[in-house]
Amino acid sequence: TGELQQILGRQLSPTLFYDCADVSELAAFLSGESAGKNGAKAAKCDPMAIIGLACRLPGADSPEALAKMLFAGTIGGKTCFGGFVKDPAAFDAALFGISPREAGEIDPQQRMLLEVSWEALERAGIAPDSLRSSMTGVFTGISGTENLRLSSAVPLNAYVGTGTAHSIAANRLSWFYGLRGPSMAVDSACSSSLLALHTACRSLQNGECDLALVCGVNLLASPVGNDVLDDAHLMAPDGRCKTFSADANGYVRSEGCVVLVLKKLADAERNGDRILGVVRGSAVNQDGRTSGLTAPSRHAQAALLKSALDAAGLSPSDIDAIEAHGTGTALGDPIEFGAINDVYA
Repeated sequence: TGELQQILGRQLSPTLFYDCADVSELAAFLSGESAGKNGAKAAKCDPMAIIGLACRLPGADSPEALAKMLFAGTIGGKTCFGGFVKDPAAFDAALFGISPREAGEIDPQQRMLLEVSWEALERAGIAPDSLRSSMTGVFTGISGTENLRLSSAVPLNAYVGTGTAHSIAANRLSWFYGLRGPSMAVDSACSSSLLALHTACRSLQNGECDLALVCGVNLLASPVGNDVLDDAHLMAPDGRCKTFSADANGYVRSEGCVVLVLKKLADAERNGDRILGVVRGSAVNQDGRTSGLTAPSRHAQAALLKSALDAAGLSPSDIDAIEAHGTGTALGDPIEFGAINDVYA
């Protein structure tokens, strides 16, 4: 990029050759032909209210504990290998009518979803048994398959299939609570939980459900995932993610489960619900063809940020803070920062 910058006599992004997938795209960018190709304008979203929240995270088993940890600047449940929740094997099987034999075959991710969703409903002031036959949707971000690999080492039985399937991670909640709204698992890797939230908001807006459980869960049941990512040089050797730092050398994997209870803001206000937060808008896209399968696209990320602002009916000046993906990698950080700069600077 430096040599091309000198030849052309103009400032170029250090990540230019990663931003453009091939020579033709690079030529189009340099000639200005790619300007304005930012995708369709997002439709305006109805605001959604978060009326319930529960979590189980490293060092924090409640939203209050998480807030306390964040304000204190401490890190809980962490080793050099990742962030871990406390006692993931513990499970109140009797509460959910599950036999000890079946409980032993259920992915701990499914078990955490049951317990944390129950708590989220309680915190929302909703009796779980009152939802039977309601149009409540379940949207679960889940990507990890490490427990499935562990299950392959034990004899098969009737509970292994349902106990390890991602679809059942959402469907089990719908079955237990008797919910008749959409029920799905969402896997888009790092963005799974956010995509689940986006999908839930659209489902509420389209009238497919009138209440939604939005879930995200991850469990590090095996070192295999770490080994694979470490071999790809994506893991921070010192166990610290140093986002947007010159010392950035990878990210750190972590466990956790979070469940939100959502409904339309107008419905929440009419019902007198306690409103914890409001989702004004959301958007989704994909990087498309980039310089590599796992390489992000600055142009696609900038387009996504603009679409989300359009959907929320906001301008860049309305935003006070941005929570970045923040991979802490030499490639991902400058591309993400460049996209944020393109929209908000």
